[in-house]
Amino acid sequence: MRFLLVFCMTLSLMFGGVCRVFGKVPTTPKILFTSTRDGNREVYVMNPDGSEQVNLTQHRADDQGAVWSPRGDKILFVSNRQGTRVRDLYLMNPDGTNIRRVFKKKTTGWRHRPTWSPDGRQFAYNYTDRDRFESRLYLGTFGEEDAELLPYGSSPAWSPDGSEIACHIGPQTSRLTFINVHTRETERPLPTKALRWQFEPSWSAAGDRLAISGNKHPLPEILDRALHSAWKNKQTIFLVNRDGTGLRQLVDEAGPYAQYPVLSPDGSEVVYTQEIKGQLQIFKIDVNSQVRTQLTHVGIFFQANSGGDWFDPAYALPVSPQPMLLTTTWGEQKKE
Repeated sequence: MRFLLVFCMTLSLMFGGVCRVFGKVPTTPKILFTSTRDGNREVYVMNPDGSEQVNLTQHRADDQGAVWSPRGDKILFVSNRQGTRVRDLYLMNPDGTNIRRVFKKKTTGWRHRPTWSPDGRQFAYNYTDRDRFESRLYLGTFGEEDAELLPYGSSPAWSPDGSEIACHIGPQTSRLTFINVHTRETERPLPTKALRWQFEPSWSAAGDRLAISGNKHPLPEILDRALHSAWKNKQTIFLVNRDGTGLRQLVDEAGPYAQYPVLSPDGSEVVYTQEIKGQLQIFKIDVNSQVRTQLTHVGIFFQANSGGDWFDPAYALPVSPQPMLLTTTWGEQKKE
């Protein structure tokens, strides 16, 4: 009898813990984004039509850059909860509970711009050394402290089939670049004569095309800030096939520059960020009709609302326990 009681208690603790750690997966499409409407950067979630905008983090620190796990059961995001001069990676459930640091060892720089591998076991991110003003691309594994340095790149986006990581590589002319996960070889499918500057790739769920931000104009070297700023407002949103063909401009160059494109899993819409009336807001554009919809309207700072990451349960992998996500060190809890 005693053995049976202990066995039942053990099962209760094990599976009860798993139930708490693995949050409820959204049953409808959801978009993560960053908003400063509460006085500092917070991670929000909303429906693709802009309705039901909910603050997930509710913390005095700056929380931003959130991305869905492939199964929709976890959110990876960036926060400065360890100090205003550093940024690190955190995990939380889809409802904002069970917040924890990914790495045990605290960083002295910025870990940011994360992307998940399709199997949910690894992630790529940028690490910025604030003393050297240098940003490098790394590949990490959940539950492990060591991360592998990859070829230079920024804004990584892992391909749906897991074979490559898209990013942009510069610094003199940023180019859309694919890094083969197995061989570490790089490929640049889109020549500069087609699009001079190529930034911030986002994959379709099929992996056949990407949304990118870009600038067709011959920007000068990055150190020439005055001329660079003169052409900045020409940066806008494009679609391109994986092989570099079919480049298509989605958003007109008129008005402030557009950035942070996020392609819907079915490839029919793109979410992006653009200034309007002195504040950054999030828009959505239909790829075929090019009908544009403003999704956010509030904010108290210039960086009112920005970024985004799209989850659609119709394109998600089945949810299954991932032990590597249970063995990382718990950090500060929600609303500490």
